[in-house]
Amino acid sequence: MNELLKGIRVVELATFVAAPTAGRFLADLGAEVIKVETPSGDAFRNTAVNEGRPQGDEENTTFDLENGNKKSIALNLKSPAGKEVLMRLIERADVFITNWRDNALVRAGLDYETLKQKYPALVFAYVTGYGDKGPDKDLPGFDFTSYFARGGILGTLYEKDTVPMNPIAGFGDHQVGMYLAAGIMAGLYRAKTTGKGEKVSVSLLHAAIFATGIMLQASQYGHPSTQYPVSRKNAQNPLQIAHKTKDGRFIQIAMPMYDAFYERFMKAAGREDLADNPRYRTQAAVLDNLPEFYDIMVELFASKDLAEWMKILTEADIPFAVAQLWSEVLTDEQAWASDCLYAMKYPNGNTRTLVRQPVMFAETGLPDYNKSPYIGEQTVDILESLGYPENEIKAMLASKDAVAYNK
Repeated sequence: MNELLKGIRVVELATFVAAPTAGRFLADLGAEVIKVETPSGDAFRNTAVNEGRPQGDEENTTFDLENGNKKSIALNLKSPAGKEVLMRLIERADVFITNWRDNALVRAGLDYETLKQKYPALVFAYVTGYGDKGPDKDLPGFDFTSYFARGGILGTLYEKDTVPMNPIAGFGDHQVGMYLAAGIMAGLYRAKTTGKGEKVSVSLLHAAIFATGIMLQASQYGHPSTQYPVSRKNAQNPLQIAHKTKDGRFIQIAMPMYDAFYERFMKAAGREDLADNPRYRTQAAVLDNLPEFYDIMVELFASKDLAEWMKILTEADIPFAVAQLWSEVLTDEQAWASDCLYAMKYPNGNTRTLVRQPVMFAETGLPDYNKSPYIGEQTVDILESLGYPENEIKAMLASKDAVAYNK
């Protein structure tokens, strides 16, 4: 098991995807990450209906992706005893991760300013929809809304005169979670070297703006090619468009240095007659002839099937990739060889393919991929580690007022 962060203690009071993604990263590196749930559990445990998989935690690939290698304690934070347990956890923690909205944190006494006074070395890691300042900081945010829509992705990155793409859950959340993990590491370094903690915050809105930063900035100059949504026929670099092959597959080419690639591509594709054509030879020239060059490219790619194009482009050392379906990604030889994927054996006997987090370490190796905990699975162990005597633990479990335990 990767133990780069062995000895680091993390309390995660967060639901759904973005903040738990950061917690998962720390857990994979050997930190003790305690996920605090309500007795009914993180609502993200119950999204099977959206994903076409079995309901329940026996085979919950979605929850495992964000919460593997963690421990779970189930607390009723509306009870004084449950709140006391949480505060004991935070007192012993190096990092506190949350995505509660600011007003709720203030009411519970869990906001950064309050915790900073009690625990000055604590790293407070915070995920929001729209940032922790400004008029909309308290709005609810998911990646469908804060990231895809408000962040400028849904309104721009689709073919002009069609409809926006179909967003998928977790796309923006995963970026936010990894950004937050990076910030947490910097905060931990500060805490360990100076004794002073830090507040690290990442928003879905800012993550989307950062992700589109190159073209977002370029759009302010007003050139038609940057005013998305645009038509494929008017793309500024027509050698960076996906085209359909004779057998109906899409292949994405990527030749950002148009002038350097153009002649090589045309000769490899069997169109030597176009290699020196002054209308298309340079990017400056082709900008005046984009629609007609687009039609040439469509006809060219439709003349050969996928296997032929793969051979041609590979031999010419031209960057490309097949637009794969998810069923193909799950069996991609390179993805398996580079440890993107993991085969998880579940208690019900099924083996499913799960995705690993994307940061690799050469010396400490791959982390174990352990199933996420059941709701409150480690409640008793955690209470014992906090110094609660056996009779108090039994009383709390019996009353069901403060804690819950799922064996």
